[in-house]
Amino acid sequence: MRICFVCLGNICRSPAAEAVFTHQMAARNDRASAEGAYHHVESAGTAAWHVGNPPHAGTVHEAAARGIALEHRGQQFNADDFDRFDLVVAMDTANVRDLLALAPDEVARKKVVRLGEFAPDVIGTARAGSEGLDVPDPYGQPATVFAAMFDQVETASAGLLDWIDSGGPD
Repeated sequence: MRICFVCLGNICRSPAAEAVFTHQMAARNDRASAEGAYHHVESAGTAAWHVGNPPHAGTVHEAAARGIALEHRGQQFNADDFDRFDLVVAMDTANVRDLLALAPDEVARKKVVRLGEFAPDVIGTARAGSEGLDVPDPYGQPATVFAAMFDQVETASAGLLDWIDSGGPD
């Protein structure tokens, strides 16, 4: 499966989600002794502000503190990317709205999900419209906000992996 995590600028949340998901995926592969069994993972932004830039210092610092490898350069998600990815994972409501507006057809729109939908306290509940589903943007905030963002991303990424492992999207 080809997965793209998407936020606004692609320097805070989506590269964090890409790195966390990849880290968790590798741990599952190690535990299961799988032979290259998983997914291609990238991240991108809906805006072009940070194309080519490394992740935000707060994201880099928190990833390092958690032992998570973070190698990334900002890129912008565009309509053609719907053909490259099987699943497009948005960080918040605004990202979902932007991605749905960019989607060329219904097939592309069905690929868009919100990462927060996969948090254990959300699975099985009425998901639509809940602010608890959004991963808040930590840009310009103190280190504690980046740590909280990583906590949320780690929890929801584990749920996303469980969902994919159990059959994932139709």
